[in-house]
Amino acid sequence: MVYRSLGLMSGTSLDGVDGSICITDGTRILDFEGEYFRPYTPTEQSVLRAALGRWPEDGSFEEAEKIIHSAHLEVIDAFPNAELVGFHGQTLNHDPANGRTFQLGNGDALAQASGKRVVWDFRSDDVAAGGEGAPLAPFFHFACAKVLGMHSPVAFVNLGGVGNVTFVDPSKFSPESEGALLAFDTGPANAPINDFILERTGQSFDKDGALALAGIVNVGVLETFFQSPYFERMPPKSLDRNDFSNILDLVSNLSDADGAATLTAICVSSVYAAQAHLPRDPARWLICGGGRHNPAIMNGLRNRLDQSVDPVETVGFDGDMFEAQAFGYLAARVVAGLPTSSQTTTGCDAPVCGGQISDPK
Repeated sequence: MVYRSLGLMSGTSLDGVDGSICITDGTRILDFEGEYFRPYTPTEQSVLRAALGRWPEDGSFEEAEKIIHSAHLEVIDAFPNAELVGFHGQTLNHDPANGRTFQLGNGDALAQASGKRVVWDFRSDDVAAGGEGAPLAPFFHFACAKVLGMHSPVAFVNLGGVGNVTFVDPSKFSPESEGALLAFDTGPANAPINDFILERTGQSFDKDGALALAGIVNVGVLETFFQSPYFERMPPKSLDRNDFSNILDLVSNLSDADGAATLTAICVSSVYAAQAHLPRDPARWLICGGGRHNPAIMNGLRNRLDQSVDPVETVGFDGDMFEAQAFGYLAARVVAGLPTSSQTTTGCDAPVCGGQISDPK
């Protein structure tokens, strides 16, 4: 069955909620439709930021959950023709090594309030099956490569708060086929840059990468950071936004410009380091997420990677809505009973169809 499946995404950068429809039967992507962005206000961001790193037992999340629900409902209301909703929620904490992940937001409450069928809690089943619970967009990336009619391997890189890469071999039959996918988190991306800029300038991000482009990378900080054992770990592997909580301490003695340049270089170098884990070189790199708007990041990737590096817009996709569309696609897969993750995307024991389905009463 083909659905107009609305995907919703509120990422770790805490900028707001993205919404876009993926028209799909859970296997093929037939089209995308519409886009809507509901930004968080500075006050809302402050509340959500204060909740990061906490677990359900750490106290009340009533105010933060109210923000999440109202913002997501506003986006749902912008798509009256949506037949299905993929609701990711807001990740507050992620610790797959101890079998835990926490996304704030109740899909059942959203279903009752919106009157639409909602698929949510995409990560818990994967973690319960021994997986990392992330990244979850790779099965969507495989379908996108098929839509493009690609034959050679391609790497999709999402640069949100945390970076992740998906290696896709589109010659394979399905995303769970052997060798079809390899995916993992690369390292910090926009989150530490944004946190640093907010702390130093009061702005929410480094607009046009201007501060980073004016600074000089501190090589000593770079070398210290990449001593982390994470970069040697074999994938699949994933990160929480706070896993490198010392990163701002490393640049605390640098100027605004040099700190921004160094944090940007860490983002770029994390993607470069990921190459070592790929089964072979991709024919090209396609970049989505907010990082592709940053010329300092894009210039850095083009200087470090041997293959072409392009935003996903060059092949006809919307990089701002790409991750939201992924959860629209995954929602349709859950309803169809199809896998949403596999051993090579999250490290789960066997392909997992992860997600709860809530119908309005």
